[in-house]
Amino acid sequence: MRIPKSLVSLVLALSCAAPALAADSSKVFRYAFEVAETGFDPAEISDLYSSNVIANLFDTPLTYDYLARPVKLVPNTLAAMPEITENGTVYTMRVKPGIYFVDDPVFKGKKRELVAEDFTFSIKRIFDPKKRSPNLYYLEGNIAGMDEVLAKARKENKFDYDTPIEGLRTIDKYTFQVRLKQPDYNFLYFLAYCNLTCAVAREVVEHYGDKVAEHPVGTGPYKLAFWKRSSKMVFEANPNYREEFFDGAPPADDAIGQAILAANKGKKLPMVGKIEVYVIEEHQPRYLAFLNNEFDLLERLPADFANVAIPNNTLAGDLKRRGVHMQRTAGIEITYSYFGMKDPIVGGYEPEKIALRRAIVLGQDVDAEVTIVRKNQAIAAQSPIGPGALGYDPNFRSTASEFSPSKAKALLDMYGYIDCNNDGWRDLPRKSPADECKPFSVEYASAPNAQQKPLDENWKKNMDAIGIQMTFKKEKWPDLLKQSKLGKLQMWGLGWTAAVPDAWAFFVMLYGPNGGQANHSRFSHPEFDRLFEQSKRLPDGPERNAIYREMNRIFLVYAPWRLGTHRILTDLSQPWAIGFRRHPVMRGFWKYVDIDQPKYAAAGGK
Repeated sequence: MRIPKSLVSLVLALSCAAPALAADSSKVFRYAFEVAETGFDPAEISDLYSSNVIANLFDTPLTYDYLARPVKLVPNTLAAMPEITENGTVYTMRVKPGIYFVDDPVFKGKKRELVAEDFTFSIKRIFDPKKRSPNLYYLEGNIAGMDEVLAKARKENKFDYDTPIEGLRTIDKYTFQVRLKQPDYNFLYFLAYCNLTCAVAREVVEHYGDKVAEHPVGTGPYKLAFWKRSSKMVFEANPNYREEFFDGAPPADDAIGQAILAANKGKKLPMVGKIEVYVIEEHQPRYLAFLNNEFDLLERLPADFANVAIPNNTLAGDLKRRGVHMQRTAGIEITYSYFGMKDPIVGGYEPEKIALRRAIVLGQDVDAEVTIVRKNQAIAAQSPIGPGALGYDPNFRSTASEFSPSKAKALLDMYGYIDCNNDGWRDLPRKSPADECKPFSVEYASAPNAQQKPLDENWKKNMDAIGIQMTFKKEKWPDLLKQSKLGKLQMWGLGWTAAVPDAWAFFVMLYGPNGGQANHSRFSHPEFDRLFEQSKRLPDGPERNAIYREMNRIFLVYAPWRLGTHRILTDLSQPWAIGFRRHPVMRGFWKYVDIDQPKYAAAGGK
């Protein structure tokens, strides 16, 4: 296989990197988030950026091989992979002794060891009604005996953490067991997802109470050292972190993965003493900061700068001469715009409501979004499933991305959405010509930033063309998220990144009981829900894929979303930044990166 020159240079750069001591306090890795964090309590958060942080502060039972493709689960805090018995319903897990939490005053000067009870306690927190965990849908209905405990807790608004639960038991100091009500082929992935199964110490939770999200105390490679909300976070290497050394199993033909392994194999983790994360919502200052060597990584190159930084999807000459490394990945993710299915205008399951949503879908030009707004750094989505996920069919085609204003107008006319008062906008259907005209508009929620503006303009232009009046609700993203969970938004555009590498991770957003959690649209369809539950009991294969195709069909018929795009993610790293590799679902990468100090100094760094 012919290896591109850019990969050859990367291999040489990494291979020449000098061995480094673990957690060198003089090394700082810097990059920026484009969306502000919401907090640091695994049970309370679901947004991507906060999830990225906690994955580096806390520990799950399992993790992923950082370099293996396709993805491969490996033990993290467990001594071995779980022992699975009783037809795939019982998971017995043994925690490695000698893992310690970061020091905290709550421990009264003693080293606090990670034990089995920390995991069972942390999983119970997901079910505590007072936590209002946005991640409950992953586990609700799955663990034996938990439904009854949860029902009682909801009735009393108090969760008794000491109540024995059949499906969640601490066997001894280092052993715990989870018993499922029925097989779930995604449960192993849950054991590697921090928002569900990261260990939090009970005494920390009880001491800090409602402020626990501001005081993360974990066993991960880093600890929080400084936090200015929505502005800057600084993390320092955990001095209590266990002995762990860089390793991985990249495919033989994976030049980048093999180069990273060659440069870092055997190094003690973590390698960098400090991580600095800034929140910069606007694209231009984030890009310019990278060009000015203020950041070591530009994660997710803004599409605005694609033509400058990667013309024709190749690294620009000036960046290449500087030694910048480029990696491009099709994200296991999707962008979409949902309709509030309980909204009196765009929601509902009556034929005229379905017709309105399908007309809006037909009238919105996703191809223009891909080419103009996203600068060809995306592909139009044909189904809700992200590329690379188990169950994704790259050959599946649907009318979900069809752009046809003429069909949209005909559908609206057919179902009575006509301009009956001659003001230029369509009105709601009337039962008879004598009925009063009832104007309506569609309100689209969006954040007040520069990158949202062209998306809004595309929507406005397209809706004007088919006679639908669209207005925009402009508020900060965290505020919109709160309103969305309460069902107060009519339409909103979101991105979703899978936490597990399976189509299930996307269909959870359409499963009825998840309304108000992952299911922002509150779509609810009995047959879809039945198929979703059936799919969880099947392994990846033709039978389950057939179920996914039927779920796709139901989704397309009722149109609870306007499908958007699957983004192509381009990450740029400085020549002195070693080891970054985007993983399809793994979020804790900080311990795997290193800084080549001589190169950094030569570029003007201090």
